[in-house]
Amino acid sequence: MKEAAGFIEVDLFPAEVDSLEHPDVLRFRELLEDVAMEYHCRLTSFEIERGTVSFSFDSNELMAEILKILQNDRQNHS
Repeated sequence: MKEAAGFIEVDLFPAEVDSLEHPDVLRFRELLEDVAMEYHCRLTSFEIERGTVSFSFDSNELMAEILKILQNDRQNHS
């Protein structure tokens, strides 16, 4: 079994979005689960608090890819 590779937190939704049952949150979770299947791993953690999504996969490779994407996005918006 693989170990979790830390957590990623993203301010993705408005602060009013604070439920795992919110339709946008459900769609995002489904997207993450689809990506996990493509990388042959699991989404090991998924939470939302006031619009901030925290999640983790049991794949260092996937976590690194997501971090690269987020860093590139941040640099492009600076």
